[in-house]
Amino acid sequence: MFEKTLIVVAHPDDEVLGCGGTLAKFSTGNNFKVISIAEGSTCRFNSTHNFEALRAIESRKISARNAMSILNVNEIIFHDLPCGQLDTVPILQINKIIEQHISEYLPNTLITHSLRDANSDHRRVAEAALMATRPGALNRVSNLLSAEIPSSSEWSFVETFSPNVFISLSSSEINRKCQALLMYGTEVKDYPFPRSARGLKALAEYRGMQSANEFAEAFTLIRSIDVFNA
Repeated sequence: MFEKTLIVVAHPDDEVLGCGGTLAKFSTGNNFKVISIAEGSTCRFNSTHNFEALRAIESRKISARNAMSILNVNEIIFHDLPCGQLDTVPILQINKIIEQHISEYLPNTLITHSLRDANSDHRRVAEAALMATRPGALNRVSNLLSAEIPSSSEWSFVETFSPNVFISLSSSEINRKCQALLMYGTEVKDYPFPRSARGLKALAEYRGMQSANEFAEAFTLIRSIDVFNA
C-alpha cells in the first residue's frame, strides 16, 4: 500500500501527528512525499506579513525538515497558504496544487485529513484531496486514507474519527514519532495535551489495544481500488 505515498496535510506537524509512526515503519524501502498546504503559524499573529510572523513560518519549516530527517523522509514541500483561513481560499486553488503533485509524483496511495476534524483547515484540505483523487480523474491513486490528528480529530465530539485500518508499531517506531514531534517545539505542550510525547504514546497504546497490538496508528480507508482489482 505504501510503495509510493503522497501525504497531503494542512500544516507542518500534521504529517508527524497523523502518520509519523507509519513513516518510521515504512520509509526505508518506500517513497514518501509530504506537502503542507498552509504555513501553520500566522493565525497567532495580528498580521501575516510582519517580521515575527514570517520568522515563525521559517522556523516551522526548519522544524519540519528536522522531523522528516528523523523519520527518513527526504521530500517535504511548503505552499504557505494562510493558516486558519483556508476556508477563504477557493477550493479549486487547493485542488490544483494537489492535482499537480499527483501528476508529477504518481503516487499509488494518498494520505490526508479527516472530513470530521475540528480544525477547518484540515477539513478544507480533505475536501480538496477528495476532489483531486475522485474516480475518473487522471490520476493513479489507488488507496485514499484519512489520518488521525491528535488535538483535532478527537475534538469533533459529535462525529469523531472512526478508523478501520491499523498499522502496528514497535516501541522504537512510536519513539521516533515522538522524537519527530518534539522538533516542533512551539506545538508541543505538557500532558494531558494530545500533542505531547506521552499523549502520542497513550493514543498509540489505545489504537494498539483496539487492534491486538502493543502500539498502532489508525486510519480511515476512504477508497481502495486495489481491493477490487485483486
